Amino acid sequence: MDASGYREEIYGVFAGAGGDADVTERVERALGVGTEYLGLPIGFLTRIDDGEQEIVATTGRHAGIRAGERCPLDEAYCRRTVEREETLAVQDADASAAVNDRAVQAFGLGAYIGVKITVDDETYGTVCFAAESTRSEPFGESEEVFLELLGKLIGQALERRAYERELEERTARLEREKARFEGIAETSFDILFRLDRAGTFTYVSAAVERVLGYPPEELIDTPFASWLDGESIDDALAAFERTVDGEAVEGLELEFVDATGERVVVAVNATPIRDDGGVSGVQGVGRDVTGRKQRERELRRKTRAMDEARVGISMADAEGDLPLVYANEGFERVTGYDAAEILGRNCRFLQGAATDQSAVDELGDAVAAGEPASVELLNYRADDSPFWNQVRLSPIEGPGGDLTHYLGFQTDVTERKRTEQLVRLLNRVLRHNLRNDLNVLLGVGTHLQSGLTAEDDVSDLGDRIERTANRLVGTSEQARELERYARREREPQRLDPAALFDAATNDVPEGVTVDAAVRTERGICAGPELETALTELVENAVEHDPAAGTSVELEATDDGEWVELTVGDDGVGIDDMEAAAIDAGEETDLVHCSGLGLWLVNWIVTRYGGSFGIRERDDGAGSVASIRLPAIDDDTPVDAVKRRPTVLFR
Repeated sequence: MDASGYREEIYGVFAGAGGDADVTERVERALGVGTEYLGLPIGFLTRIDDGEQEIVATTGRHAGIRAGERCPLDEAYCRRTVEREETLAVQDADASAAVNDRAVQAFGLGAYIGVKITVDDETYGTVCFAAESTRSEPFGESEEVFLELLGKLIGQALERRAYERELEERTARLEREKARFEGIAETSFDILFRLDRAGTFTYVSAAVERVLGYPPEELIDTPFASWLDGESIDDALAAFERTVDGEAVEGLELEFVDATGERVVVAVNATPIRDDGGVSGVQGVGRDVTGRKQRERELRRKTRAMDEARVGISMADAEGDLPLVYANEGFERVTGYDAAEILGRNCRFLQGAATDQSAVDELGDAVAAGEPASVELLNYRADDSPFWNQVRLSPIEGPGGDLTHYLGFQTDVTERKRTEQLVRLLNRVLRHNLRNDLNVLLGVGTHLQSGLTAEDDVSDLGDRIERTANRLVGTSEQARELERYARREREPQRLDPAALFDAATNDVPEGVTVDAAVRTERGICAGPELETALTELVENAVEHDPAAGTSVELEATDDGEWVELTVGDDGVGIDDMEAAAIDAGEETDLVHCSGLGLWLVNWIVTRYGGSFGIRERDDGAGSVASIRLPAIDDDTPVDAVKRRPTVLFR
């Protein structure tokens, strides 16, 4: 295909580019077209901000050019690119004054061509293509024209994306203003009352006349039930009996009939009156919530669009303990709770043992100040599985300027947080393991440079070098495998435990005894990569047993909701530090794993809503790795069983 054909292909890539995910996917496709046309294996889009370069999207493989990587602009090939209006083309970076030595040392690219990208007349960053080797011929005019076209198309797509974001924000503001100015009834007055043990009014405050239209004296010495609508009488009598028995009642909503025959909803809080150690009656307060209930019904009628939104949306009454008055289907999908079972409750029911209290306090401070807030909380779904919840809260005011409600948006950001954690994990493990292994190689090299002595065993030195090199290669392969699984789409399906065990033990060495028992007729709802996880555990069990006659035991059991797969060995057992790191879901300077294999297992299992852990065998002779994943019957659809990803701890 000639140059014009590639330009037409680029035009086609960006035709009708839309939202965030769409623009990112098109940029990646365009980078692929560019590498093919220019004959350069590496393509990347950068963003320049405050003297720093960030890699936004890439194609091709280069250790220092990956999405999310940052470096000072002075150490980047793009430093001169953003200073120019035209394309910067470098045939040989070592021989070019346009690329400084720091950039060459940092990235080691021989050939480079890049162009500046502007968005709304401001420098956004660059789009570049490169190779580690030099280029035999200079870049031609058609290649520079191609790159300038690509830069303009990317800039236009980014401008459209920014415009769409602005429209979305403007729409959200309009929705908030709409809710802000919706009519909300005047605040009601509270009714204070007392009842004797027979349920007769002995005192009613003057507010009853404003709420129900009756003078207080008309209610004195009458049964409270006689003023209720028939459908509320049973609930009221049951609550009264509980209060007489010494139990407080809160938030009981009852329908009274006012002087005009209309129904009035009153929220009642009541407590027992205690005299001489016994209960002599009931006292309480009633608040007219008829207007609020009508507003809630009206709000539901007017929020059909919110009902259909994919993002979780909830609304809480600003009065009292911020009870939920609305939750859409998106909220149900994110949390696993039915709206009917959580209305009237404060959203703190989503919190759990690992929820960060500082983030909760930040949200609470914003609520206390009547200000908007945005935090990321570790919350728990209805099935107790943890997930990362991005919570955005906005106060809503009525026409009089009074705070009436809080509008909340909940977005499951577990996948992003898992990816961030994976990046931190890979960085830490690679730094730790590479540093240790390189120190071994440096030590052997220093020893060899100093000269061999008669006591030196050349064969042993060679074995040390080979073992260390193999560890380095293995760590690198595991890192690539982890990254590959992180990029792959989830594919939940029904897996057969027996087939998984067969595949995981297919290549065990001779002399290893394998005992596999499947004690369930149901399958496992997970992705096909679960086979890789089990194979890793079996290989780990074999590798870490130095004694002859290694024995590996595999078992699948079913507790009704989960299938548990265990891999046991009779080796030296799991290191306490490694078990602690897997349980905690993170590595620290003091708690870390020796490799990435167990993290690969953890990543795969938790990606399908399961859990993973390792413990010492009860008899102390070896260890047991345990995987728990959702069970699935043969006739049950996968969509009915599959779980969302959970965070990286048990």
